[in-house]
Amino acid sequence: MALAELGVVVLDCPDPRALAAFYSEVLGGTVKGDEHWVDLEVPGGRSLAFQAAPGYVPPAWPAPEHSQQFHLDLTVEDLDTAEKGVLALGARPLDTEDRSRGWRVYADPAGHPFCLCAC
Repeated sequence: MALAELGVVVLDCPDPRALAAFYSEVLGGTVKGDEHWVDLEVPGGRSLAFQAAPGYVPPAWPAPEHSQQFHLDLTVEDLDTAEKGVLALGARPLDTEDRSRGWRVYADPAGHPFCLCAC
């Protein structure tokens, strides 16, 4: 028997509304909240939250001496199309060396790493 149920994944960032808007364009959904805490209600009943963090420092990736803290794996049907979309929204590539594999690594506008993964 589980002791708990996962409520929401929360990303620290300097501007919760801006980062929620980025992920809303990537994942769809509805943005609700204020300048300190924003929820993104994603289609399918899941939520992703964004919390203001004064002094926020983005994770370093790849850097063995720094932790990436966590990352999101986002499933897509077409890597090239999804890549064009996230780059237009302000993501930046973190790993462009191997284009033959089924996943690609990016940083969101606040610097959190995420992967687009072919389904």
